[in-house]
Amino acid sequence: MLIKLPKASDCHESDVTPESFYLSRRSLLGGALAGIAASSLPRWASANDASRYADVEAGKAPSWFADKLPETKWQAVTVTGEAITPFKDATHYNNFYEFGTGKGDPATNAGSLQTEPWSVVIDGEVAKPGRYALEDFMKPYQLEERIYRLRCVEAWSMVIPWIGFPISALLKQVEPTSKAKYIRFETLKDPKSMPGQRSSFGLIDWPYVEGLRLDEAMNPLAILAVGMYGRELPNQNGAPLRLVVPWKYGFKSVKSIVRISLVNEQPKTTWQSIAADEYGFYANVNPTVDHPRWTQARERRLPSGLFSPNVRETQMFNGYSDEVASLYTNLDLRKNY
Repeated sequence: MLIKLPKASDCHESDVTPESFYLSRRSLLGGALAGIAASSLPRWASANDASRYADVEAGKAPSWFADKLPETKWQAVTVTGEAITPFKDATHYNNFYEFGTGKGDPATNAGSLQTEPWSVVIDGEVAKPGRYALEDFMKPYQLEERIYRLRCVEAWSMVIPWIGFPISALLKQVEPTSKAKYIRFETLKDPKSMPGQRSSFGLIDWPYVEGLRLDEAMNPLAILAVGMYGRELPNQNGAPLRLVVPWKYGFKSVKSIVRISLVNEQPKTTWQSIAADEYGFYANVNPTVDHPRWTQARERRLPSGLFSPNVRETQMFNGYSDEVASLYTNLDLRKNY
């Protein structure tokens, strides 16, 4: 299903990035993708195109990802008039506390993460629970490129081209029961490969947990991502499977997912457990509700420097009000932050 969302999150391709891309980008992925023919490219791509994402580093795509990539629906969702964040910034300025508390720690330390083999447990209030090897878990889904804004609760932001599929497609496969009201996500707990889990940063009770209301998860914008910038996810960005909900602050988008549970009660999420007065369950981007220690009315769009700060006004729901505001019609968003 090709989703073209209007108004805030829809635009012409030329509004997002230059119209020279794709095939040489593929060469960066190395042998795993070398055999993809020009006939598998989108309508607007040809064998003479230059790189779409020129600064992307070569990855090591698993075979299931390489097999699915040629049928990807490119630019299924885009943003209006905003440049994509350079790959280097998106992969070297991260919060992923499993690998350390510094912004550069994930890129430095995440090489120890082993993403093959990988399995995902589906359990709780579903008709089809089970443990699935990731390659089997991914079989039913067609990949889509979703270019989304990412807004961190720390008041910095990016624009990232994710590759993934709607959570609604997963829910259709696993068949939630009538008791399911929420969806709970759990990340990998592996102190051997995740040095942050064995560090003195003891506030977090691992594993990291996040959750959504079921109707939020069913919204077409909510996806599970397995790639970005035309390649598989780098380890520091949540390989091999992460949540992306672009109208919420970034800490909601749990990384390196190993368990997805359908539950009847609202799950107790990690940051809500640590500081409920600062990090609520909903975590919707809201410029009118400040963090206790800083304003949320403005954000710093990366790349940004000391002498050339790229500061802009924050939009309600991160600019996705037309698509998601109806989910919260009767909810006090100041109380339910």
